[in-house]
Amino acid sequence: MVVARPELDTTPPAAADIGRQAAELSARMPDLLIQARLVANTIAHGIHGRRRAGPGETFWQFRHFQSGEPAKRIDWRRSARDDHLYVREKEWEAAHTVWIWIDRSPSMYFRSQLGQARKIERAVVIGLALTDLLIRGGERVGLVGLIAPSARRNAIETAAQLIAHDPIGEDRLPTEVPFGRFSDLVILGDLLEPLQTLEAGLTGIAGRQVHGHVVQILDPAEETFPFAGRTEFHDAASGLTYTAGRAEAIRGAYLARMAERRRRLRALSDRLGWSCTVHHTDHPAQQPVLALHARLSGGSNPRAGASAAAGREASV
Repeated sequence: MVVARPELDTTPPAAADIGRQAAELSARMPDLLIQARLVANTIAHGIHGRRRAGPGETFWQFRHFQSGEPAKRIDWRRSARDDHLYVREKEWEAAHTVWIWIDRSPSMYFRSQLGQARKIERAVVIGLALTDLLIRGGERVGLVGLIAPSARRNAIETAAQLIAHDPIGEDRLPTEVPFGRFSDLVILGDLLEPLQTLEAGLTGIAGRQVHGHVVQILDPAEETFPFAGRTEFHDAASGLTYTAGRAEAIRGAYLARMAERRRRLRALSDRLGWSCTVHHTDHPAQQPVLALHARLSGGSNPRAGASAAAGREASV
């Protein structure tokens, strides 16, 4: 079998193409915001609220005094109005902050005919929907490079406006962000950077006592390589163009490298105690949002759900 020698063209493509796609993303932000709200509302109907008794400053409810409890816990003013003794409970408040990083680099604008949406659009919907759900549960959420951590209910509208104004961001992991100790970081991106760069970046973030949740967002074509014949591949980040005379001849090598990348990313997540999920854009956005919410709101210990699933990879 004669295999045509691949050709490499280093001529940079016109920047107008990425600019056009960025403009399209900006124009679609209202629709993506609506999708995020729908995803959050759908999931919210199927989960229990996070409200429960615990350390905090906000009054939650009165309950009957139970035998054996310290008498100093009795609320005598409320008890005076009834024949029972009552205890004033405060609402449990999360002590940690959740950061969400949405990769807005040029490679995230790819979409094949097999995907339901571009990777950037899916990342935006997942990120905004998760932000909405966590804030409803009383968490403080920040979107890296967009908004500082807060519990404001209009946070996703603010983030959507900022993304629409500046839809293209850097492709580097958020290694310079001043994360607080014991905060959580959700990474939403295709993670197609060089493996050494990924491993160094994620290890550095984890070394600052940040707990991570990695969601690799891929188009189905990036996993199955359904190309045949003479095919031109374009790297939106570097501007390189790669032309294969017979694309099917390099499918095996490509799939092997993707499998090795997956294995090393999973092994790194295992070692760091992070969770790792793969999401394909031909699947519903609800699936990764529900999985992330479960990991981030695992009972009284916000890491309980994540720890149980750390390092496990699911294709959703």
